[in-house]
Amino acid sequence: MNDRLRCFCQIGDLSGDAGFLTTTRQHLHQHPELSFQEADTAALVADRLQGWGWEVARGVGGHGVVGTLRQGPSARSVAVRADMDALPIAEATGKPYASRHTGVMHACGHDGHTTMVLGAAQHLARTRNFSGTVHLVFQPAEEAGQGSGAQRMIADGLFERFPCDAIFGLHNNPGLPAGHFGFGSGAFMAASDTAHITIHGRGGHAARPHQTVDPVLIAGSLVMALQSVVSRNIEPRQTAVVTIGALHAGTVANVIPDAATMALSIRSFDAAVRDQLEQRIVALVNAHVQGYGGEATIQYDRGYPVLVNSEAETDFARQVAEELVGAEKVVAPFPPVPGSEDFAYYLQHRPGCFLRLGNGEGGAMLHHPKYDFNDQILPVGAAYWTRLVERYLAD
Repeated sequence: MNDRLRCFCQIGDLSGDAGFLTTTRQHLHQHPELSFQEADTAALVADRLQGWGWEVARGVGGHGVVGTLRQGPSARSVAVRADMDALPIAEATGKPYASRHTGVMHACGHDGHTTMVLGAAQHLARTRNFSGTVHLVFQPAEEAGQGSGAQRMIADGLFERFPCDAIFGLHNNPGLPAGHFGFGSGAFMAASDTAHITIHGRGGHAARPHQTVDPVLIAGSLVMALQSVVSRNIEPRQTAVVTIGALHAGTVANVIPDAATMALSIRSFDAAVRDQLEQRIVALVNAHVQGYGGEATIQYDRGYPVLVNSEAETDFARQVAEELVGAEKVVAPFPPVPGSEDFAYYLQHRPGCFLRLGNGEGGAMLHHPKYDFNDQILPVGAAYWTRLVERYLAD
C-alpha cells in the first residue's frame, strides 16, 4: 500500500471499539423490532449519533434516522445506509443474548448492519479525516416487501433533504468466509414479485367426481405447467425463478372442495424478463384452469425491483475493500444474488453499490431460526465504512 493510502482507516483502528460494537449488536439482537415498529432501535441510533456530535433527523419516512456530519470546504457528499428491522421468526440459537420478544428475531443480520454503521459514525466523529458531507441513513422496514422503508424515506424527501453524490450499502453473506467481500456491477440482486392464485371449481362428494370440477386436480396439474414458464419461455442466458411456495385445498378426504389457492414467488434480473414472466404466468394460469372447466382469480404483486449497481461506484467500493483486507479476500465479480433488496430503490435515484460481507462458513443461512450475526466482523465492517467515506471525501 502506498503512503497516500496509509492515512485512511485500517481495521486495527477499530480494535479498541470491538467491545462497544459487540455489546451494541447483542443489545439490538435482544430487542428486535418488526418492520414499521422500530421506535426503540431508532431512538438508540439517534441518541448515539447526537452524543457523538452528528446532526440528527428523526422520523424520516417513519422510524428512519439520518445522521449528517460535515467537515472541510468540499461540496462532495456520500451516503451509507443500514437497515434496522427484524423478522417474525421464533429464535432457536440458544444464545445468552437471544431475542426477548417472542416470535421476533434478527434473523437477517440487520442488528449487525446497524452496529457497523454506528461504529463508523463514532470513528468518523473522532477523526474527521474527510472533506465534505456524509449522511448515514438508518432505514426501517427493509423486510416489508411493499411500501418499504426505502420507498417511504425517498417519498419523505431523502435525497432532497440529504443530497448525496452516491450511496452505498451492504448485506452480510453466510457461506462467504468471515471478513471477505463480494462485489458485482450491473444487475446484482433480483426483482421479487408474488402471485396469489385462486382456482374456482365446483365441489362435491369424493365418490362422485364426475359431478364436480375438481380444483385439487387442476392445482396439481398447474404446478407442473408453471415449470414450463422459465424453461420454455425465458431465453436460456437469462436468469429467472418461479417457485410455488404454498398450495392449499380442502380439509377432509371425502369432500372435493370448491376452491384451491396457490402462492408463487417470481424472481428475475431483467426488466423485460420480469414483464414476460408476468404475461406468461397470467396467460398460462387462465388458459390452463379454464381447460379443466374452472375459473382463476390472480393477484399479481410487483415487489422490489432489480438492484443495479453502477460500474464506477462498484469499482471504487471494491478498491476500498482490497486496500482494507487485501485482494485475496475480495471476490469480484461476485455471482448475482437471487434474493431481493429495497436498496434497489435508492439506486434508481443515485449511483452507488450494494455489496456483500462474509458472515462466515458453516452457520445457519439468512431467515433461519438459528441464524446469528458474526460479531467478529463488526470491526471489519465499521472500518470499511469509515475508510470508504474517507476515500470518497478525500481532501
